[in-house]
Amino acid sequence: MERYANIIIDISQEKLDKTFQYSIPEELQGKLKVGMRVQVPFGNGGRMISGFVVSLSGDPEIDPARIKPVAAIDEQAIVIESQLIALAYWMHKNYGATINQALKTVLPVKEKKTAKIRRKLVLTADEITARTYLIDFDKRRCTAKARLLRNLIAQKWVYYDVAIKEYNSNPALIKEFKEKNLIREEHERIFRNPVQKQELPAYDLELNDSQKAVVAAIQQNAASDRKPCLIHGVTGSGKTEVYMELIAGAIQEGKQAIVLIPEISLTFQTVNRFASRFGNRVTVLHSKMSPGERYDQYERARDGEVDVIIGPRSALFTPFSNLGYIIIDEEQEGSYKSETLPKYHARETAIERARMAGATVVMGSATPSIESYYRAKQGEYLLLHMPHRVKERPMPMCYPVDMREEFARRNFSVFSEQLRKLIWGRLRLGQQVMLFINRRGLASFVVCRDCGYVVKCPNCDVPLKTHLNGIRTCHYCGYVEKDTRICPQCGSGHLSFMKGGTERLEQLTQEAFPDARILRLDADTAKTKEQYENILSAFGKGEANILIGTQMIVKGHDFKGVTLMGILAADLSLYTSDYHAAERTFQLLTQAAGRTGRGASGGEVVIQTYNPDHYSIRCAGAQDYESFYEEEIFYRQMMHYPPVWHMLLILVYAPRKDEAGETAEQIAAQIAGMKVEGLQTIGPTDAILSRLHGLSRKVIYLKHADYQTLVDIKDKVEHTMEQNAKKCRATVQFDFDPMNEY
Repeated sequence: MERYANIIIDISQEKLDKTFQYSIPEELQGKLKVGMRVQVPFGNGGRMISGFVVSLSGDPEIDPARIKPVAAIDEQAIVIESQLIALAYWMHKNYGATINQALKTVLPVKEKKTAKIRRKLVLTADEITARTYLIDFDKRRCTAKARLLRNLIAQKWVYYDVAIKEYNSNPALIKEFKEKNLIREEHERIFRNPVQKQELPAYDLELNDSQKAVVAAIQQNAASDRKPCLIHGVTGSGKTEVYMELIAGAIQEGKQAIVLIPEISLTFQTVNRFASRFGNRVTVLHSKMSPGERYDQYERARDGEVDVIIGPRSALFTPFSNLGYIIIDEEQEGSYKSETLPKYHARETAIERARMAGATVVMGSATPSIESYYRAKQGEYLLLHMPHRVKERPMPMCYPVDMREEFARRNFSVFSEQLRKLIWGRLRLGQQVMLFINRRGLASFVVCRDCGYVVKCPNCDVPLKTHLNGIRTCHYCGYVEKDTRICPQCGSGHLSFMKGGTERLEQLTQEAFPDARILRLDADTAKTKEQYENILSAFGKGEANILIGTQMIVKGHDFKGVTLMGILAADLSLYTSDYHAAERTFQLLTQAAGRTGRGASGGEVVIQTYNPDHYSIRCAGAQDYESFYEEEIFYRQMMHYPPVWHMLLILVYAPRKDEAGETAEQIAAQIAGMKVEGLQTIGPTDAILSRLHGLSRKVIYLKHADYQTLVDIKDKVEHTMEQNAKKCRATVQFDFDPMNEY
């Protein structure tokens, strides 16, 4: 029986950010639930204070005689607070973070920011009295008094700062008006609005038959079993219009929607599209906003003053009380996975929040994650297809170029002959070109420029990392071998690191095409939101005819003038030492290809690669997701990788290498002692960054078909670490189904 409640005192009290145990009195047995707000006696004086129930237990943590009882359930508590507290507890259990870390994520606004107040001067005197005073002021040539009173008679009220700055009034004059009972002062709450007001075209789009069918299917699902929905729609198929139609229906029912986007950089254009339909009922929420702006958006959402909130994964925790939809656009993006504790995935967390709120999750992508598509195929998600672009525009023509052949012809340029000719052709026609350099995993592998061979781990089928000490290492299992410059497949001496960068590409492009007007978009040229928007705006207006960039340029942009996309170094993301490499490569290339041909002129794509026969590159060129999925899921099944199996990474770090190693070995021994059937254990071994921020790091990988089995192992390891906390200097973190290298 659950007789005790672990309670965190009101989250706004930073110094009390820890849990306290209380007993559950008999009259509350069976009524008290996780997430509920309660009143409890606190401190020596026993004063009553609010708290949230974060877990229930049958065992006391201290002497039961010292445990005070819960006084009452707070019946006036806001339901949304309870939902978010319960969600934090779910994250704590499923992602291996402390309850406090989860609470800080779910309830990030821990203290109130000063509200922004604007003072108003309101005319209180009747019009006859006011005009009598005005005649007197004019007669005595009291110009400032007459000016202010004349405007008050005309407008009934003016802002205090306007009276001072525009009407040349002063505090003494305003005080005199108050004493004569001509005016009173009021205070108006002004919400900081991060959305820049601008003239937007009226929304007048009509959905096509494909879009209408998807909307109808989702609405029918939302009215019944509320399965998560996955829209597989090619680039340019109009998924955003589907999202807006769904949200419009929800708003008519008095419900709200959260729209998640993968990057803050996409906020500007997304907000504009939604604001054209929903006006000022749309706002944003992200980490780059000021604390005051964030606080005001939370207040507006909680008070029902906005219907739609747009932002990256943190917007998932917006305190909407009547949530209808959670939209996850570009659901395949890795940025939806948090790399700080708790290491939650926005997709899974959104599904849990929707379950609690009676809402529906809608995910969309031209290249769905293997995890989501696998679940859709298994029947866990409702799978919907949008296979055609709006207005039946054709998909772009793709041309893979084998850079081994270019090398053999002694073309050492970054541009293949085909790409060079196509760029010249577009410039002559006055059309636009985008050049995407795939820099993910830069210099992380060595490739043979003659045959395209890449050295892989014989155990894990991922490329080996080459270190400065001349050793190649697999970061999953610890396999090592010596580095060499001779290709073991063809015997040539042309093994070399893949190198590249946008700045160098810009220089080479300007040399090759001296008359071109070139813009570069990367982390160096777009350090602020304004710089990012200015570059995109300039390119959209035709101020440049070539845009060079990294992943920033391939996600979500819609430039009608772009008719050619050149993809350089397509292999760079293919050979990272991560089982997601082929998936990420396919996604990047497909998204990049989707940026062209959105106007009436059609489009072409050149994919430069040393491995044109790899299934991820071949399928991306053909825009064939189904074929890619079948190849990739077979690989995952063979290697017992997610989503077919699940993976738990245990990261151990400590000031000294021997401390990290000893703790990692103890954890591995504990897990081995559990004798879990079907469990595969890899490691302990050094992390890729074996020392970071002065700490030595070790990793252990666990694989099992059942997610809950890994959660149970995590719980037992956590419990052991807590018991040994005083004598162990190592720290342990957990990451389920990790998406990045460690």
